[in-house]
Amino acid sequence: MSTPHVFDTAIALQPQGDGVFAGSTSPAYANMIGPFGGITAAQVLNAVLLHPDRLGDPIALTINFAGPVADGPFTIRPRAARTNRSTQHWTVELLQGDEVLVTATVFTAVRRDTWTGDESQMPDVPRAPEVPVTPRHGVEWLRRYEMRFLEGSIPAKWDGAVRDESLSRMWVRDHPPRPLDYPSLTALSDVFFPRIWLRRATFVPIGTVSMTVYYHADAAQLAAAGTSHLLIQAQGQGFGGGYFDHAGQLWDEQGTLLATTHQLVYYKE
Repeated sequence: MSTPHVFDTAIALQPQGDGVFAGSTSPAYANMIGPFGGITAAQVLNAVLLHPDRLGDPIALTINFAGPVADGPFTIRPRAARTNRSTQHWTVELLQGDEVLVTATVFTAVRRDTWTGDESQMPDVPRAPEVPVTPRHGVEWLRRYEMRFLEGSIPAKWDGAVRDESLSRMWVRDHPPRPLDYPSLTALSDVFFPRIWLRRATFVPIGTVSMTVYYHADAAQLAAAGTSHLLIQAQGQGFGGGYFDHAGQLWDEQGTLLATTHQLVYYKE
């Protein structure tokens, strides 16, 4: 019997009845304080995916981090707020004790066969095998990913140098490799380090407030990607008043746009 992938162990949930699930944070995805936000988002999405009343596949997820998640057990409560013929709207809460720490909405739907076209095109970059693996240092969750930076890596020196832009591009996949699916795509949408660090080369405290992922690929397209690398990029948009946002895109090796993401992050001077 094969050992489960560390990601699958981390997002595993146990039904508690009445559509409620129990889970726990994973030391393998530990961040500086609490868990990596991407794994929490994947756990929240997985609760909807496991719910017996789910209709269709994920189209959009918005997760709001209302408070810090402590290491240890938690409860996730997904609820279908409305179900139509081919669409479904979910509200989700993650709790530790009686305290709500995460709120989320998930939109699922049965996809239809329609015209398809992407305006967001994958940039012309060297293929993943041509790019060296970037050494992984620091917090534990970084060891769960194979990253190959093309540009916009974390600053080599925290010298306060101000850049004109905060664009990062890299090839990335789970480490060890794992077949792509909706939970892993969700976590991969959060592997970007804070844009404020790249824009100013200053190590300021940060915290993600809200993250949205739009899923452009169906389950068959994700399965076709298999364990190959994804090309991902992110760039900041507005900075000020203690908050900034970034927009990001994720493509498979064939240039298919799999997901887009938007994130709002708190920072402190």
